[in-house]
Amino acid sequence: MKKPPQKSGELFEKLTAIVARLRDPNGGCPWDLEQTHSSLKQYLIEESYEVLESIDSHPEKLAEELGDVLLQVMLHSQIGADSGSFNIDDVIQHIADKLVVRHPHVFGETKVKDSTQVLKNWEAIKKQGLAPGASMLDGVPKALPALLRAHRIGTKVGRVGFDWDSADDIRDKIREELEEFLSAGETDRAALEEEFGDLLFTLAQLARKLNLDAEGALTGANDKFIRRFKALEKLADADLQALGRAKLEELWQRVKANA
Repeated sequence: MKKPPQKSGELFEKLTAIVARLRDPNGGCPWDLEQTHSSLKQYLIEESYEVLESIDSHPEKLAEELGDVLLQVMLHSQIGADSGSFNIDDVIQHIADKLVVRHPHVFGETKVKDSTQVLKNWEAIKKQGLAPGASMLDGVPKALPALLRAHRIGTKVGRVGFDWDSADDIRDKIREELEEFLSAGETDRAALEEEFGDLLFTLAQLARKLNLDAEGALTGANDKFIRRFKALEKLADADLQALGRAKLEELWQRVKANA
């Protein structure tokens, strides 16, 4: 007797049919029909950040937010199907094949001791698939947030041994980069920006070496500043511009002391 389809399979087929209907030239949604891979980029970014916000602050909304990201995948897949370039089956097949190939320690005979060895194997496997003359850094997306991209770059080259030996070595490099930045003349804006970039990149590498999330750390610092400034506004209960710098600093220190 044939087993009934799994609920998740039925729901996936339902979602696929809904998205196809939205993109149907005969009776579909005008907005969905106008969308392209390019026009949807902003929504994929927004929905991804909403997932992160949910993980950090609203876990009860995570399923809903993940559904919104899934919709973006489905829309891109339907646009691909409409143009004849690919469809959702191709998307699923691609990731399924990739997972099997990149996990020979699970689906093959390869033996690993820990996650570090797993990551090294991944790099070796990915290198085998590179086109002649391609760089191992070609796969680092340019659209990543800058600190995250710096972390990814450092991680990739570190797996082939191109890395500082210790966090202390990176601290020394930070001191060097900071001195170069402070010594740069403010009139040469290009040089100043370059030195500042070098400093930020090296700071990101220190975070990586210490197993810290540089992007998350800066996000946390932003959030902390916002909380404290809101407390300052409440404490001041007046036009901030009229208070003057000295009074604002006094209020700021009071807020910090009470934090």
